[in-house]
Amino acid sequence: MEIRELQRLIEEMYSAKDRRRGSEGTFLWLMEEVGELAASIREGTREEKEGEFADVLAWLVTLANVEGIDLEKALRKYTEGCPGCGEMVCHCNEKP
Repeated sequence: MEIRELQRLIEEMYSAKDRRRGSEGTFLWLMEEVGELAASIREGTREEKEGEFADVLAWLVTLANVEGIDLEKALRKYTEGCPGCGEMVCHCNEKP
């Protein structure tokens, strides 16, 4: 599945509820899911981790939808290299 497809699917499934909740409420849900992901990384099974990664991604997509952000467009900057140093293999923290 491509990012644009996922964004459309989440929009179709949840847009009415998401817009009523708004950006702030949606962001708080995203942060809760990030916390659950952290807990699963610490002590969860692979299956639990997979579920939490999916939840975090779904909530991030939801927040982008509420904000009207096209994630594929937003991510294009990474196809040209690191946004910091411009290299395909990041050298931002390396000393010359």
